Amino acid sequence: MRRLAVFAYGSLVSPASVAETLGRAPRPARVAQLEGWTRNWTQARDNLASEKTFARPDGSLPRYFLGLNVEPAEEAPAPNGALIDVTELELERLDLREIRYRRVDVTAAVRTASGEPLGFDAVIAYAARAENHRPETPPDAAIVATYPRTIAAAFSVLGPEQLELYRATTAPPPVPAIEAHLVRDRIPVGNPREW
Repeated sequence: MRRLAVFAYGSLVSPASVAETLGRAPRPARVAQLEGWTRNWTQARDNLASEKTFARPDGSLPRYFLGLNVEPAEEAPAPNGALIDVTELELERLDLREIRYRRVDVTAAVRTASGEPLGFDAVIAYAARAENHRPETPPDAAIVATYPRTIAAAFSVLGPEQLELYRATTAPPPVPAIEAHLVRDRIPVGNPREW
């Protein structure tokens, strides 16, 4: 049986968040970086047409909510993240969660923090699907504030140096993070409802 891992670079770094999807607590994650890639706010969810709709505090509905994405970029600083071991069945659960992303084999690009061998036959990352990839920020976009808070908290658990590296290897948000609230929910079981 192949040993598989996901390179988590956003909300999947959070053990509680990934446990919600996998139905089990993840084993301790190993810190790694993704050489030749960059992390940016280039994934957009259509807030009016997706499985979850969030409103601003005043009740108005932003058209898009942005999420983090990784994409190839030779000159960018390598984003850090966590290697989470998974089974093929668990990857299918993650596919349901990461519905705006596609699996990408990044095995050759992963470098562990200590330089030790990966210990996995394959490592995948979730990168935005073409229809959700927005290199230019769409108009009327926002970020659900719980999303970057969850990510920052997860990286801080990995260690203060990992939180610093996350901040150093992540483009600043191009739009405000707002205290949005869920107003419509057709979210599959195991998918976050907080963002």
